[in-house]
Amino acid sequence: MGRTDRARITLSRLRDAIDRPATELQYTNPYELLVAVILSAQCTDERVNKTTPKLFEAFPTVEDMAQADAEDIYPYIKSVTFPNNKSGYLAKMARKVCDEFGGEIPDTVSDLQKLSGVGRKTAQVVVNVAFDVAALPVDTHVYRTSHRIGLVTRDANTPTKVERQLKRIIPRTDWGDAHHLLILHGRYTCTARNPSCASCVLTDICTHYTRLQRLPDPMPELSTRKGDYFCRTCDSFFDEPDTHIDRYDMEQMACPRCGSMMVFRTRDGQPTKQPLDFRVNG
Repeated sequence: MGRTDRARITLSRLRDAIDRPATELQYTNPYELLVAVILSAQCTDERVNKTTPKLFEAFPTVEDMAQADAEDIYPYIKSVTFPNNKSGYLAKMARKVCDEFGGEIPDTVSDLQKLSGVGRKTAQVVVNVAFDVAALPVDTHVYRTSHRIGLVTRDANTPTKVERQLKRIIPRTDWGDAHHLLILHGRYTCTARNPSCASCVLTDICTHYTRLQRLPDPMPELSTRKGDYFCRTCDSFFDEPDTHIDRYDMEQMACPRCGSMMVFRTRDGQPTKQPLDFRVNG
């Protein structure tokens, strides 16, 4: 199946499975959305939504925040990740919005990226959600699910490369929906650890699921008394495995006797081999 057809099927099925493909950040205007997105970097939307009500009560407008120092903002956001950095970003962002944009949140990616704490992903989220501008921001969920499903190629090893490849196979009118659908799919079904493949609507077209099916079946009857690991290839137990690099450039445990990667943990009988997977690395 080609990537364009896979993308079309993916969006169709996720639209049926996900009732409301939209941001889970709570906001009432572009200023609040921008602040929430800045705070959400490497932090959960749930945590941000618990933080912003008191923050916006203290600084209801961008002008109010522009009058504040980082030290004034910090107490309201200290429960999010990197609060020291983010309090500085917010103070500088608000001042620049007031000084250079007349107190109006910019509505273009290029102008938003001039603000402190705003990178390409944040800018695209804001223009898409607040101003209905076609954009396809790539966060860690979009990156992971795009690779797992098979919407992008293995050499799309940065968010920017993933974005470019997705935009080639997804119609511009669907970019915003695709962003939200892939995020929500990654957040609740195709999670980084222990994805819920049993409840996924994409398993028959998902390349990651295909790889998972190729893993060897568990060997639950192994004896822990004979060693921590068992090699099925040479039928031997051992405590200290070697490591080999597989054809996907992934480090795998290997048998110290024969070099096979058909290694199992004796405590639970599970294979040690890990399928190819993807995390944001740039």
